[in-house]
Amino acid sequence: MSGSRLAAMATAILWGFTYLLTTDMLPHHPALVAAVRALGGAAFLLAIGWELPPRDWLGRLFILGTLNTGVFFGLFFIGVMRLPGGVAAIFQALGPIAVLLLAWGILRKTPSAMQFLSVAMGVVGVTLVVLRAGVRIDGIGVAAALASTVSLSLGGVLMNRWGKAPIGFAAFTGWQLLVGGVELALVTLLIGDFGGGITVTNVVAFAILAVLLTGIPFLLWFKAISRIGAVNVMPFILLTPVTALVLDAVFKGLIPTAIQLLGVAIVMAALVVNYLASRAAQK
Repeated sequence: MSGSRLAAMATAILWGFTYLLTTDMLPHHPALVAAVRALGGAAFLLAIGWELPPRDWLGRLFILGTLNTGVFFGLFFIGVMRLPGGVAAIFQALGPIAVLLLAWGILRKTPSAMQFLSVAMGVVGVTLVVLRAGVRIDGIGVAAALASTVSLSLGGVLMNRWGKAPIGFAAFTGWQLLVGGVELALVTLLIGDFGGGITVTNVVAFAILAVLLTGIPFLLWFKAISRIGAVNVMPFILLTPVTALVLDAVFKGLIPTAIQLLGVAIVMAALVVNYLASRAAQK
């Protein structure tokens, strides 16, 4: 497996910790959490790789930052906080399908039957992993989770279309996070999504979220997209809910059911099928 695929896999696994952090350690204010996440990640990356982007890239960075950070983060946390039982992860699993369709329309890359099979298997697997009986579905949460997935997918496809700005990956990622962070901070101020006091636990969680679950993973994610394409990277996001399931078992004592373990097996099989599909496309 290539280094880019390993980077995408590591990113998806790290993002699995976001669910545990969001439900147990962060304040229940999605706009505030999203803004701090983006601005903190931007500060970290720009501190280690400061570069100014060329003027002709400002518009593209604004669009990419809005899609990959501003819209994605804001709607992601709304979905996670309003949808119980990891239901938001089901809509995240639709990301590979969205990327296939967007790449088909924007990049003129016709998806193969094996690629469609792999993403369909992924959706089924993730559904078995996270969906539980008696879960109440919130309409706003569903819309937010679905829109966040489409936003991140479109951002990845546009990165393939435009390429990378002629700056380092740390700066390229950091500027996108800064754009989204400023947008989310303005939204937070406008709607007054502050709540009560911030605890020490919240501060620690914000630091983990900004650096370990945002700055580093997004740097790896964007590198992988630039090198092997969004179509080959997005399927790894299926590992995020699987990681969340493992963390629930380890930290909360929620032992997976046989159905959930079957879902994990289907997700792994989906990744194998996707890998074989990408190898076949290269021949």
